[in-house]
Amino acid sequence: MEAQEHILTKYMPVLCADAADRYAIDPAYFTRVHRGLRNDDGTGVMIGATRIGSVRGYTMDEGERIPMDGQLYYRGISVSDLVQSHWENDTFGYEEVAYLLLLGQLPNQKQLDLFSAMLSDVRPLPPGFFEDMILKNPSPDVMNGLARGVLALYAYDPSPEDRSVEKLMCQCVSLIARLPVIVAHTYAVKRHVYDGKSLYIHHPKDELSLAENFLRLARTDKNYTDAEAKLLDLMLILHAEHGGGNNSAFVCRALSSSGTDTFSAIAGAISSLKGPLHGGANAKVMEMFEYIRQYVDEDSSDTKIRDCLLTLLSGEGGDHSGKLYGLGHAVYTKSDPRAVIIKKYARNMAREKGLLGDMELRERVERIGVELLQEKKKEGFPMCANVDFYSGFVYSMLGIPADLYTPLFAIARIAGWCAHRIEEVLTGGRIMRPAYRAVMDRSGYIPMYQRT
Repeated sequence: MEAQEHILTKYMPVLCADAADRYAIDPAYFTRVHRGLRNDDGTGVMIGATRIGSVRGYTMDEGERIPMDGQLYYRGISVSDLVQSHWENDTFGYEEVAYLLLLGQLPNQKQLDLFSAMLSDVRPLPPGFFEDMILKNPSPDVMNGLARGVLALYAYDPSPEDRSVEKLMCQCVSLIARLPVIVAHTYAVKRHVYDGKSLYIHHPKDELSLAENFLRLARTDKNYTDAEAKLLDLMLILHAEHGGGNNSAFVCRALSSSGTDTFSAIAGAISSLKGPLHGGANAKVMEMFEYIRQYVDEDSSDTKIRDCLLTLLSGEGGDHSGKLYGLGHAVYTKSDPRAVIIKKYARNMAREKGLLGDMELRERVERIGVELLQEKKKEGFPMCANVDFYSGFVYSMLGIPADLYTPLFAIARIAGWCAHRIEEVLTGGRIMRPAYRAVMDRSGYIPMYQRT
């Protein structure tokens, strides 16, 4: 294997010297092609229907997009109402949200207690799973380990190909319960093997909520405050679902349309979320702020902040991408309701942690950054910060390392993915099969002795 890798490293640059030219496609060929499944006006191409989640960021009037304050609904219920209810009643809400997404209605207390008991019952990993699938096969990336772990659960299911509603629900409940455990253990082993830290493996407790159990599992001392757990629970609610059009939910549904099993469909969604343009965006926002912090602070003028952001936009600073991560969204225009909620409910924690100035700096960067992006695009169409702009900051306040930002997204979104998986199996009926325009030139086969 080492020799093979050496050959690959040595000769691959030679083989790929002009690969970009051979893959290049004239932009003219993309006329009337919906790149990224986008219409010409930036809206998404309609490919299906769902009763699970609804994302609204604008209205349409005679073919024109009319901006509006963003709205997000889970089974027709505003996510803002869900969060506010649990925050005011000082209760954990993710389990209720998972029930709502999976079963289509809010549970009564008896139903919620039963659902929570089911989660606790299936939360422990199968015997030998940790040792064989996690400890013996460490990964430097937690999302990679999570996707592999979910795929491995197929082998522990006595009937993994069963597509009955009851079986699908059983698989989904077990995945919702087990993802936090797999993530925490995968991170602990990654931290031990790749970072040279001591290995701490904790066991979940039946009486704890999913948010509490994750903090217990992920922290070396198992300690957390109720306020920290409630804030994490809020973040899980906000990330639980975002309609069928987001990339990972679409991947889950596309895979499900082929007739594949639950574990393969969910592993595909996890792999999609791993991308920095999707679930990994919050980590990119934190990297961007590390750069910004080198040049500005809470006392800096707007002019100084603007100059710093212009350096990022020009590609001269940061990761040289020319992007302001966390600003703008494919659907939301005036506001992303998730970002609005985070700013509302995370402020107390920021004040308690002595980080209110940091949060206010982010709000200034949001305001100035949006202005700069609008100037760059030469349009006054409203833009806003998306949830990624603030989610990493909240996780950092909770002492959660950057390696776990995107895995936490997956822990939350598994409820939405599972609901879309079930909906696609029950209502889809056809394999998704989009078309690509073939633009290659025809040529004959050239015998080996005639090739240069």
